[in-house]
Amino acid sequence: MKLENKVAVVTGGAMGNGLGIVKVFLKYGAKVCIFDYSEKISQTVEELKNAGYEAEGYLVDIRNREKIKEAIKNVVEKYGRIDVLVNNAGVSKLTPFLETSDEIRDFHFDINIKGTWNMSQEALPYMKAGASIVNLSSVTGTMVADTGEVAYATTKAALLGFTKGLAAEVVSKGIRVNAILPGYIMTPMVEGMAKDSNKDNPNSVVEGIAKGIPMKRLGTIEELGELAAFLASDEASYLTGQGYVIDGGSTLPETMTMGV
Repeated sequence: MKLENKVAVVTGGAMGNGLGIVKVFLKYGAKVCIFDYSEKISQTVEELKNAGYEAEGYLVDIRNREKIKEAIKNVVEKYGRIDVLVNNAGVSKLTPFLETSDEIRDFHFDINIKGTWNMSQEALPYMKAGASIVNLSSVTGTMVADTGEVAYATTKAALLGFTKGLAAEVVSKGIRVNAILPGYIMTPMVEGMAKDSNKDNPNSVVEGIAKGIPMKRLGTIEELGELAAFLASDEASYLTGQGYVIDGGSTLPETMTMGV
């Protein structure tokens, strides 16, 4: 299996995209340590262990460097190393720019950017040649954007720059750094955005999104997990400093009304 015995740390792995990544990593033989600040982490880890997988859970807020250090110390004491770090944890709260408070701005910046920075800085000393970091950026901010996404788009664009800068710095150590740029994946975050847009009929929002995607559907968390597993594996040994779009072709059309 492509991730056999690799020790992987996945942030935000209790649900959504992170859970999809965790499940696929486990399928391919990785030993997975989930860092998440949601209380749901206990239930997720229990379900995974009951299914026969080797998974550990750590209640960690990635804004808190001391909590990160403590959790990483526990991982290294148990496994001796970190082979893969997936910086998946992220947040999104839609607000018009002029109505975006400093608190909402900093909520995005502190988790999406600083949290990824904190995790990478604390994990890298325990990563050796052949190790890999996978960051979750987005097509939002790097390629497209909608109203209300200024804070989110800014942070996700920053993560692509972070990926390239860090990749250049650690390539001499044999460590690779890449980013995934998802379009719409069916996650609790998307469900929340749909509810914010139409509290009475959020399903209509999801259906409307799907109509604008050439594949006519949203992606699954498992599909995203497969891409993350490839980038984390030795099969991607000549790939670093890049961003890989997974969006069902949503950023492909030049004009949405043409050819429909």
